[in-house]
Amino acid sequence: MSRKGPLQSLISAIRQKFTLGTTGRKMQSSGGTGGRKVEKPNVSLGKRPGMPSGARMPHQGAPMGPPGPPYVGSPSVRPGMPQAVMETTRKRTAPQQVQQQQVQQQVQQQQQATQSRTRSAKRRKMADKILPQRIRELVPESQAYMDLLAFERKLDQTIMRKRVDIQEALKRPMKQKRKLRLYISNTFNPAKSDADDSDGSIASWELRVEGKLLDDLSKQKRKFSSFFKSLVIELDKDLYGPDNHLVEWHRTPTTQETDGFQVKRPGDVSVRCTLLLMLDYQPPQFKLDPRLARLLGIHTQTRSAIIQALWQYIKTNKLQDSHDKEYINCDKYFQQIFDCPRLKFSEIPQRLTNLLLPPDPIVINHIISVDPNDQKKTACYDIDVEVEDPLKGQMSSFLLSTANQQEITALDNKIHETIESINQLKIQRDFMLSFSKDPKGYIQDLLRSQSRDLKVMTDVVGNPEEERRAEFYHEPWSQEAVSRYFYCKIQQRRQELEQSLGVRNT
Repeated sequence: MSRKGPLQSLISAIRQKFTLGTTGRKMQSSGGTGGRKVEKPNVSLGKRPGMPSGARMPHQGAPMGPPGPPYVGSPSVRPGMPQAVMETTRKRTAPQQVQQQQVQQQVQQQQQATQSRTRSAKRRKMADKILPQRIRELVPESQAYMDLLAFERKLDQTIMRKRVDIQEALKRPMKQKRKLRLYISNTFNPAKSDADDSDGSIASWELRVEGKLLDDLSKQKRKFSSFFKSLVIELDKDLYGPDNHLVEWHRTPTTQETDGFQVKRPGDVSVRCTLLLMLDYQPPQFKLDPRLARLLGIHTQTRSAIIQALWQYIKTNKLQDSHDKEYINCDKYFQQIFDCPRLKFSEIPQRLTNLLLPPDPIVINHIISVDPNDQKKTACYDIDVEVEDPLKGQMSSFLLSTANQQEITALDNKIHETIESINQLKIQRDFMLSFSKDPKGYIQDLLRSQSRDLKVMTDVVGNPEEERRAEFYHEPWSQEAVSRYFYCKIQQRRQELEQSLGVRNT
């Protein structure tokens, strides 16, 4: 029999082991008369390359084995390379805990990247519109574009500041004083003896109260009743009695606005009446106590304006305590009004409640005449009212307008696309120039760069280009790696064979 090499004998032993493992337990008879005797297969289990045929392989876990640390079924490790690196290079499946940690790390990295992208979105947009320095050096005319970009940045800052100012202005009431012309007229219907109905047989008069806003340029006209909170017409008490001499109208949440008021009563004599008109102030206004009104110089105003006037008086007269800024040292006028020598700032709104009264109504005295010669006469009165400033509507529409923003966004996108195309042309130009100067060197550099990018994208560690060549496997570590690999396989098959035979080599 010719002598076999260590590798060939190892392969033949593995083949015999596979065949024996699939066949099962081999039973032989001894002497032909006695019972059966189970004999062990005549195979050298765990035969190691380079060992005599009669030698026995130590059981798993013994200190003997291939050179280096004892090998107990761990993946093959290339000398001089960490184990984790080998697992990544050979695409081995990592344990489940390691995989979970890797997934968690990837999720955290993605979240951090998303947050950083959100924070730097505006900076990236502005940076995308800037031409690189190399392009500006190549094209001197690009400096004009950079000047326009700087001017645009200043303009955006100014517009943003103005928008904030407009938002703050809209929070405050913007009122404008206008003239409301009031028309008061009446008609008289004499009694008719031949009238069929009861209304025509009794003399009566009808009073009309109407009005309109002068120089009203708004498209939507306001109703006359929208300017008032209440209207009371007081007739002669001697003529119509204590129960029927008042005509009242008060605003409610469900009130329907109207262009005027009409009052009809029976009678054939002239009647004196008094009209009490209460304006609907928005925000509400209050009448000040006479002493406080003389001190501040205002009669009727909103609560915020009254508090502001008080603070102005305190600053002008230096009434704030220099040691405790929370207190006010009252002068003789404040002591008369608030009845205390000293008070806190926080007490002012509560103390003002007793000093603020409802505003006075507008009082108009009118005579309802039944003289036919006075039927065409109309009394006119001009009343100062506060209306919304038309500029407020324009400011609101400016803030809510999206047409300009859409146009600006479209132009910005066009600028970004143009700058991106310029950068691409710059890259192509650099490629052509580098290739024209040194074609061979440039192609080699490009291949190396592409190889690095490929390894980064595929998570490959090592050098696949070197591992592809045969010289790589003739290095000193290859023999030991092959021995370790086959030793691992032998140990695994040995365990499988012992389990199938139900015996264990001791």
